Amino acid sequence: MANSGCSSLALLRLMFVETLFPLVLLTVMSANIMVAASNSSSLNEEQKALLHSSWTEGRNISKHCDWTGIVCNEAGSVTDISTRRYFFIPSSELRNFNFTAFPNLIRLELSGLGLKGIIPTEISSLTKLMYLDLSSNYLEGELPASLSRLTQLRIFNVSNNFLSGMIPSSFNHFKYLFHLSLDSNNFKGPIPVELKNLKGLKQLTLSNNSFNGSIPPTLGQLENLKCLSFGSNHIEGPIPIELGHLIHLEVLDLSDNKISGVIPYEIGQLSRLSTLDISNNNLEGPIPFDILNHCRVVQLSNNSLCGGIPSQIGNLFSLDLSYNNLSGKIPKGLHSVPYLNMSYNSFVVDHNYCGFPKDSLIGNKIPGPPCPSTHDYNYLPLPVLILGSIINGTWISLVFVCWGIHVFCPYEVKYEERRRNGDIFSIWNYDGKIAFEDIIKATEDFGMRYCIGTGAYGSVYKAKLPSGKSVALKKLHRTESENPLFYECFKNEVKILSEIRHRNIIRLYGYCLHNKCMFLIYEYMEKGSLFYNLAIDEEAQELNWNKRVNIIKGTAFALTHMHHHCSPAIVHRDVTSSNVLLSSNLEACLSDFGTAKLLNPDSSNQTLLVGTCGYVAPELAYSINVTTKCDVYSFGVVTLETIMGEHPKELLSNMSKPSAPKIMLKDILDSRIPLPFLRKDMRDIVLVVTLALACLHPNPKSRPSMQDIAKELLFSKSPLLWHFDGISIHQLVNQEMYAIGKN
Repeated sequence: MANSGCSSLALLRLMFVETLFPLVLLTVMSANIMVAASNSSSLNEEQKALLHSSWTEGRNISKHCDWTGIVCNEAGSVTDISTRRYFFIPSSELRNFNFTAFPNLIRLELSGLGLKGIIPTEISSLTKLMYLDLSSNYLEGELPASLSRLTQLRIFNVSNNFLSGMIPSSFNHFKYLFHLSLDSNNFKGPIPVELKNLKGLKQLTLSNNSFNGSIPPTLGQLENLKCLSFGSNHIEGPIPIELGHLIHLEVLDLSDNKISGVIPYEIGQLSRLSTLDISNNNLEGPIPFDILNHCRVVQLSNNSLCGGIPSQIGNLFSLDLSYNNLSGKIPKGLHSVPYLNMSYNSFVVDHNYCGFPKDSLIGNKIPGPPCPSTHDYNYLPLPVLILGSIINGTWISLVFVCWGIHVFCPYEVKYEERRRNGDIFSIWNYDGKIAFEDIIKATEDFGMRYCIGTGAYGSVYKAKLPSGKSVALKKLHRTESENPLFYECFKNEVKILSEIRHRNIIRLYGYCLHNKCMFLIYEYMEKGSLFYNLAIDEEAQELNWNKRVNIIKGTAFALTHMHHHCSPAIVHRDVTSSNVLLSSNLEACLSDFGTAKLLNPDSSNQTLLVGTCGYVAPELAYSINVTTKCDVYSFGVVTLETIMGEHPKELLSNMSKPSAPKIMLKDILDSRIPLPFLRKDMRDIVLVVTLALACLHPNPKSRPSMQDIAKELLFSKSPLLWHFDGISIHQLVNQEMYAIGKN
C-alpha cells in the first residue's frame, strides 16, 4: 500500500512537470507579453497624441523623451510636459490634445501659449496630475466640475484667461491643493464657503474678477495660508475677524472692492504679515495698533479711516495713508520710511515736517516758515519763488526782479556762502539779483547751446545751477514779451502754477516778470517730452504697455486736478504730447500753461483760439467759446497717440467717413513693442482706448468730464468681452463701458 501511494505521488509529480508546469509557465509568459504589449501600446498612444497635436515641429517622435520640456519615467511614459522648459507648442485649441493618452502625467504646464477654446473635460482623466498650469492664454467658458476628479492636484493655476462662471463647489475635493490661482478672469458670484476644506492651501488668489458678496469667515480655518488676494472685485461687507486666525499669513490684498466697517484689531496681531493692501474701499475707524509694527508694505489709501497714526513703527518700507480722515501728530519714526504718502488728511504738521519726503504731506495744513534748503533734492519743500511766502499766516506779494531791477522783499541772509551760490530753491534766504545772475551765467545769457526746445511763443533752456541742481527755463520770445496778450497769458500761468500742487503737474520754482524779459523756472524732467520719446525708436521701445497706460493716467489726473481746482472757472489747456513731460522714472507731468485762459462760465467772455493743430477740438473751428470739453478732446488725441506711437490723424480721418473700413484694435497699436501678453495690459488698453474714443465725440456735451475719466481709470473693473485680437475700433466706440455719471 505504501509503495502504491508513493507511486501515485510520483505519477502526479511527473504529470505536473510534463503537463501542468509548461501550462503555468506559458500563462506567466503570456501575461508578461500582454503587459509589455500594453506598455508598448500606451507609449504608441503618447507618440500619436504628440503627432496629432502638431507639437512635434520636426522632432524625432521616437525620441520624444529626449525633448526639452518632456520628462519620462523609466518605462518611457511621459510624466511631465512643461513649456517653461523651452518646449514650444504652436497656438491651437486645447481640445485638440488627447489627454487620455498620458495616464502617467504628473505635471502639465502650458502657460502663455495663446491657447484658445474651453478647458476640455478630458483633462479630468489625468488622475495622477499634481501640477496644472494653463495661465496666460485665451481660454474661455466655465471651469468643468469634473476637474474635481484630479484629487492629487497640488497646484492649479488658470490666471490671466477669459474664464467665466462660478467656482464649482466640488473644488473642495482638492484636499492636497496648496496653490489655487484664478485671478484676472471673468469669474463671478460669491466666494464658495467650501474652500474652507482646502486645509493645505498656502496661496489663494482671486483678484481681478467680478466676485461679489462678502468674505466667508470660514476662510479663517485655512491655517496654512500665506497669501490671500481678493483685490479688484465687487466684494462688500466687513473684513471677518476670523482672518486673524491665519497666523502664517504674509500677504493680504483686499484692495479695490466695496469692503466696509473697521479694520479688525486681529489683523494687527498677525506677526508674519508683511504686505497689507486694503486701499480703495469704504473702511472707517482707526488703524490697528500693531499693523505698522509688523508690516513692511501698508496700503490704506482712499478709505475713510480716522484717528491718529499708531506710534509704534517697525521696519516699514512703504506706507500710503493718503485720502483718509486721519488726524493728530505724525510719529517721528516715519521720517525714515523710503516710500511715504500721507497726503490729503487732517494731520497736525509741526516743525518736524521738513524731514519728510516732498509731496508726502500735500493736502494737510503746514504751518510755519518754509523748510531751509538742503542738498538732498528729494527732501526739499516746494520753493516759494512763485507769488508769495507765508509770513504770520498772510500771503504777501513777492516779485522777482530782472535785468538790474533789484529786490522787492529784502530778507536777511544768514550765510554768505549761500548768498554767493544763489540757491534758486531757497529764494527767501537771499536777494533775487544773485539768483538771476546765476541763471544768466548758467545759460550764457540764454545761449542756443542750452536751448532744449522751442514753442510757439517761447524757448526752453536747461540750466545747471551752482548748487548742482538742474532746472528748465521757459523764456518768452522778445516780440511776445512785448505783447500785452501774451503778458496776460504769462501771468495766468504763474497764477495757476502758484495755486496748484499736484504730483502730475510741473513744479514752478521761480519767475522773472518784466516787460523786457519774462521767463519761468521749472523743475527739469530728465526724459523730456512724450512726443520725443514716441518719435525715437529706442525710447519708444522702453515704453511698454504698462508704462504707457501710467503716462495716460498721470496726464488725466493732472487735468482732473486742474479742472477741479479752478472751478468754477474754466481752463483751456492746449494738451499735446509735447507738453506731457516724463521724469527719470517715467512719471508723467503736464507742463506749459502759457495758453491758459481763465473765464467766468456765467459770462459771455470769449478768447482767441489758441491751440496746436491736430489736438484742438473741432468746435473751435466755428466757435471761440472755450470749455473744459476742449481739454477732454485734446486728452483723447494724446491718449491715442500714446497707444499708437504716432498722431492718430489717419484713424480720426477714417472714423469720420460714412463707410469707414473695419479697423482692428491690435492693428493700431505701436508695432515697435510686442502686442500685449498679460491680461491686465489687454484690459488697460481696451479701457484707455474706449475712453479716448469717448473723448473724441464730435458733440462736446456727449464727452465725459475729466473727473469721470479719472474715476474710470481708478476704479473700472469691466471685463474683456471679446478676445483681444478680435476687438475692433467700432466695437469700442459703441461699447457701453463708459457712461457719464455712471460712477
